Amino acid sequence: MVSLSAQLPSIKRHRSLLEEVTSQDKNLRSRMSKYLDWLDENDLNWLQPDLGAWRDDLLELGMSPASIRVYLSNIRSAYDQVINSSEFRDLLYNQARSIGAESPADQKAFVDELTTRIEQAIDPKATKVRVTMHQDQPESHHLRLTKGQAEALIAAPGVSTLAGLRDTAVISTLLCTGIREAELVALDIPDLRQEFGGELALHVRDGKGNKVRLVPYGDLDWCLAITDRWLDVAGIGAGPVFRGLYKGGRRMRPGRLSVRGVENILSSYPIAVGGRTVTVKPHDCRRTYARRLYEAGVDLLAIQQNLGHAGIKTTQGYIGELDASYRRAAGVYSFDLARLDEAPKRLI
Repeated sequence: MVSLSAQLPSIKRHRSLLEEVTSQDKNLRSRMSKYLDWLDENDLNWLQPDLGAWRDDLLELGMSPASIRVYLSNIRSAYDQVINSSEFRDLLYNQARSIGAESPADQKAFVDELTTRIEQAIDPKATKVRVTMHQDQPESHHLRLTKGQAEALIAAPGVSTLAGLRDTAVISTLLCTGIREAELVALDIPDLRQEFGGELALHVRDGKGNKVRLVPYGDLDWCLAITDRWLDVAGIGAGPVFRGLYKGGRRMRPGRLSVRGVENILSSYPIAVGGRTVTVKPHDCRRTYARRLYEAGVDLLAIQQNLGHAGIKTTQGYIGELDASYRRAAGVYSFDLARLDEAPKRLI
């Protein structure tokens, strides 16, 4: 029997089937759009629905239990229509054949297994909405670093080695721009410095949903000095900004740093949060960027534009783009640039 989980990424693109069954109703279309945006934001596959997690996020956002029940009911109904459609089953049978399931029995097993898993995942019993009042949410639910914790994370790698210098540049770029790890590894040198309404900005060429955006550095432009030193020491003059390193951390790989590589970098520098040692994830850096800027007085809409969230498309259409100076980041954390004197000499 062909492994199901290994084949899910290859049929992820067919989630348009979900959009089609809600396309005729404006309210249903809006709710489906929010759900699909949430899947993207959390790097989840539509073929492995986790409506419980979505319910919890909607509750945290302050949506009423009654509204959440409507949202969940609409999404369940859409999934129900899709998995019972001949188009969906034809898709799965074609997929089964393409991955080597030659016998009709294996093909049927593949289709039945996936369909059953989806049915179990969307079962209303699995995602009941309980009315629980939360005056406060523990930070452990979604990690957002304080100014001191963020600065501790940036300082953790040190800059006296090639690996430490690169890791410091990676972490500071994530925290100072709020970009996703996939957007970070896609950066090329020209992306680091672009003009946006008189502001120095980072160019995100390959955001989620094929969106391009500019993120003003504002008072956090000091992260560029760290990245510049990394590029200088590593002898990188063109192409990808962040590269992998061979074991030992003294020689640079020719290829672009991977998303997994970014995750591994962060996991190498656990920090103390609330009296315990925690590992920071790339998405925690996005949350930290959003929280710190919001508390520094940056408008919520400006933060959403900087993060490239799809949920404000309509709002942006009504108000237009904010002035870049209004979106510039405040100096919510810092790094002693004099420490770059400890950095190694350029690679030969």
